[in-house]
Parts: sequence; structure tokens; C-alpha cells
Amino acid sequence: MGDKSDAYDNTPRAKVPPGCPGQPVRVAAIASLTPLEELEAEPFLVDSRGQHAMCARWAAERGYVVTRELLVRGLRPDHGALWADVDAGLVDLFVAPSRRVLERALASVDDFTAECARRGIRVETVGRAEPAYDAQMKARVHRRLSMPTAGYDGR
Repeated sequence: MGDKSDAYDNTPRAKVPPGCPGQPVRVAAIASLTPLEELEAEPFLVDSRGQHAMCARWAAERGYVVTRELLVRGLRPDHGALWADVDAGLVDLFVAPSRRVLERALASVDDFTAECARRGIRVETVGRAEPAYDAQMKARVHRRLSMPTAGYDGR
């Protein structure tokens, strides 16, 4: 309580029991929750679906599986939303598209990475260039984010 950060978690928990031999590495993908008003200046930071998709491609290329998608802004590094699945043995590493995304998503990237090191959890960034957004791509993001209650699913 008293935390002014926003945390949304829209991914169902994976039904993979921890500790199974041959089990793939389980990944929590971090995306930044950036207001729609910033779409023109920061389209990738606003496009959380694009951020999560970038993380999912990165994980799939390595044979990893995304078991959690986190959508956060300015979250404290000790917030329970980050650690619940780690503590439950359901997440082996965190990934974000870039340091820039982590800087928006977390109150302190340095404190978060230090806590990950203390807990023995890896933190990775995808390290690819952000996509260039043209007017049509921005319009799709705007439509998807401005009409969620109208049943529009972004496709």
C-alpha cells in the first residue's frame, strides 16, 4: 500500500511444475506501462504488446518459455508482483526488450538487478533495435489501447 507505481499482470500462470528434468527455462517478460498520450514521441514504450512480443521471440529462439508477462511503471524493486512467481519457483529469469524499457518499468534498475543477483535470478535484455513506427502502426496501437472495453482485441 502507499506504492504509487502501477502493476498489471495479464498472463495466466504456467502449469509446469518446477524442478522437472528437461524443463525449459521459464521467463518473466517485463514491459513498460506508458500512457497513450506518449504514443507520438515514444511509440515502442506505449506498445506493450510489441514489447512482450519481442521478449517472446527472444525466449523462443533460445528454447525458453514465457510464463509471465508483467506490465509495470515505476515499480519498486521489492514489489511482490515481481517476485511472487520467482518465490514460487515458476520463473528462472527476467527479460525486457531494453534497458530503456526497464528504466520506465522499474523505479531503480540498479536495485532490481542487485536484488536479482542476490536471489540468483538472471536479468537479460533482448538487445535488438526498437521497431520504427509509421503512422499506420501508431494508429493500430492507438486503436487497440483506446478501445479495450469495446471488445476490440487489436487484430
